[in-house]
Amino acid sequence: MTSQALGRSDLKGTIAELPKLINLTGLSLAELTEVLIELGLPKFRAKQVWSWIWRHGVTDFQDMNNIAKPIRELLAKHFIITRPAISRRQQSSDGTIKWLIRLADGQEAETVYIPEDDRGTVCISSQVGCTLTCSFCHTGTQRLVRNLTVDELCGQILLVMDELGDWPAGNPTRRLTNVVLMGMGEPLFNYEYVAQAMKIVMSGDGIGISKRRITLSTSGIVPEIARCGEELGVNLAISLHAVSDTLRNELVPINKKYNLELLLDTVRNYPGLSNARRVTWEYVMLDGINDSPEDAKALIKLINGIPSKINLIPFNPWPGSIYQTSKPEKIEAFASIVLRAGYASPVRTPRGSDILAACGQLKSDSVRLRARERV
Repeated sequence: MTSQALGRSDLKGTIAELPKLINLTGLSLAELTEVLIELGLPKFRAKQVWSWIWRHGVTDFQDMNNIAKPIRELLAKHFIITRPAISRRQQSSDGTIKWLIRLADGQEAETVYIPEDDRGTVCISSQVGCTLTCSFCHTGTQRLVRNLTVDELCGQILLVMDELGDWPAGNPTRRLTNVVLMGMGEPLFNYEYVAQAMKIVMSGDGIGISKRRITLSTSGIVPEIARCGEELGVNLAISLHAVSDTLRNELVPINKKYNLELLLDTVRNYPGLSNARRVTWEYVMLDGINDSPEDAKALIKLINGIPSKINLIPFNPWPGSIYQTSKPEKIEAFASIVLRAGYASPVRTPRGSDILAACGQLKSDSVRLRARERV
């Protein structure tokens, strides 16, 4: 056997037929149970192994000290427990940490940890690159390479917990409390793997992050929004940024396929929405583009009747961007109009902008780095 890992979707045939090691961080408890039974082990072993991986953060089978040594050696012959490799780690002056992670095939993506007084949030990527080409977003300038697999999605969270010393997962002082799918890529274009990964992360027998502490941000992939609500029940954030189809077609080109009327109707029916559990509308503030008082009033009219909060995001510049950040007084005036209409409208303080880790700035630069190395 080689040391190359298999993702969940590659599980075919029996253990004896598998040419590669299976990465256990990509398996649900049911799938882990299945492969261990195929190996001739009793069902209870799966719960032991699962606990070591997801409650204690163990990556070496030899550290699973309630399992007999011959069984640990057997497990090591067939399975691995991995984290993404780290190509580069940067820390912002505000405490934000950004990792450029290297995957098994050499592709790279970015993961960000944002510490706050009352929470710690990991922003994970769902794809290498992106297909959406949103004109204000740095990630959109990088072509889509592929979807991240279940083990790569989960691995970003495990990597952050390793860094923070958050094991065991039930530690009441754990610093990582929230997960947002707001990194590179459109998570609903990778829904199958994203759903599988989030179910693992939400498991009470594992890390146990509540669905109410997980937020999925989408540019509006309408067919998958309802499915996400029904199957996962996580918080929903919509990358809106415009109040007319004409402008949104320019800023968020997927709007040409799923326009505002269709998107709004779908969001109104998102399962579980209430005054206690609102959808978040993400609205990047672009100077002279979408930041007028008229835009604010149109936004209020657009979301009327939907339990909502509006997240105003000062545009975070990146090299080559054609937009400017709205002036502070315009952002304040916009926020005041929205607030007077009864909607919470926090202005997101840019975090990690000095290391290009802020909203809209993520882009794995491995291609550029490799080009530089060739000079």
